[in-house]
Amino acid sequence: MLDEYERLEAELLAFIRADRGEFNSLALAVHRFQRQWNRPFANFCAAHAEPRDWREIPAAPQSAFKHFALSVAPPELITKTFHTSGTTGEGFGRHAFVNTRLYDEAVRAGWARLGVPKLPHFALVPRPAEAPHSSLSHMMSALEPLASETHWFIDARGHLRGELAEALRDAERNEKSVALLGTALAFLNMFEKFAGEKFRLARGSFAMETGGYKGSGRDIPKSELYARFGETLDLAPDAVFNEYGMTELSSQFYTRGLGRPHEGPPWVRAVVFDPETGAEVAIGGAGVLRIFDLANLASVLAIETQDLAIRRERGFELLGRDPGALPRGCSRLADERMRVS
Repeated sequence: MLDEYERLEAELLAFIRADRGEFNSLALAVHRFQRQWNRPFANFCAAHAEPRDWREIPAAPQSAFKHFALSVAPPELITKTFHTSGTTGEGFGRHAFVNTRLYDEAVRAGWARLGVPKLPHFALVPRPAEAPHSSLSHMMSALEPLASETHWFIDARGHLRGELAEALRDAERNEKSVALLGTALAFLNMFEKFAGEKFRLARGSFAMETGGYKGSGRDIPKSELYARFGETLDLAPDAVFNEYGMTELSSQFYTRGLGRPHEGPPWVRAVVFDPETGAEVAIGGAGVLRIFDLANLASVLAIETQDLAIRRERGFELLGRDPGALPRGCSRLADERMRVS
């Protein structure tokens, strides 16, 4: 297993670093590897024919990560495991890694494609040492080589550190451009904490927000959140990026400002499908989002999310999460198949 893993890893790293590779053949090779070594996924695939095209690769439900060890490796070879937030009341999912080389490379290469300048990063997440199972904290750490410096402004309890305001004032006084990176909820907390204050960040500053509001009951429209970036940080909507990712993935999709679709890098694909027919919807049609991520070598490359989206000519427009979008019993049937010994 490990020899085959390392061979495929080298091919995928070359694809990510230099776009050298053909998605379909790599996806089929990764699928065959996962079907051989990932027992729950192999059980799930038993009802499916061998795919001839990457779109035919069976997609594991996102919820399966809560119930199964979806890994090609035995526990003794796992070096890193990320946990989902577990806010749905069904427990949390686990995404295990043999190592994080592919994950880290995908994060950095995807970020580099945004063309943003190398700036100080103000991370509104806990340090990785304080949140060892957080994929987002690890992601921010993986981005450190692409930052001039990184400062962490959320403590282990999830609270904003008091020195954030002074760091923003210092950047304002010295006309120093900065990048603020965090969850939508962290930014909302920051805007509420600094209500009535105004920080005029230097030209070239930007923000990246990700995730939702994690069951906090404080959900606000994206347009309102972006208006607050202007009110508090003097950032226009086009200076704000949204990252679409999840613990179960290794790669990310990005959009900028308002009204634009999310787009991903060459080693990841998104398909919006009709849950009733299973067919991909036409451009402009809405359906459930399915992600094919080559960097997910150690788990499963195809994941059926619980998110609704509109297919666009380039990428997709995210509509939001709706677990009820899947046909009743679909996730349960997948669980039953994975449990087959």
